Amino acid sequence: MKNRSMHGMRSWVRITVGALALLSVAATAAESPNSVVVEIRDFAFVPATLAVHPGTTVTWKNFDDEPHSVVSDAGTFRSGALDTNESFSYTFSKAGTFRFVCSLHSHMTGVVRVE
Repeated sequence: MKNRSMHGMRSWVRITVGALALLSVAATAAESPNSVVVEIRDFAFVPATLAVHPGTTVTWKNFDDEPHSVVSDAGTFRSGALDTNESFSYTFSKAGTFRFVCSLHSHMTGVVRVE
């Protein structure tokens, strides 16, 4: 009976360790997403500066009551006017520093650093 009990305990430990390993992998994946959201709130980009890896998709979502846009200084990407709750996405495929501005409100600026 004791052997059976030990065998059951070892199986339980293996299952628990396996589940913890899967949770660890899931947590690591959550820390390095392939997508990031930049909120447009109170006439600002939040966050205004972010660092991402190549292949990351950045989505700008407008939460203001006024329309905004997202325009790269270098012409790499350009959204149309985004009304409330509308969004624009761009996937950054190569390293570099990409500055952007709201073409409707030039004081709204931001930077994406792809490293």
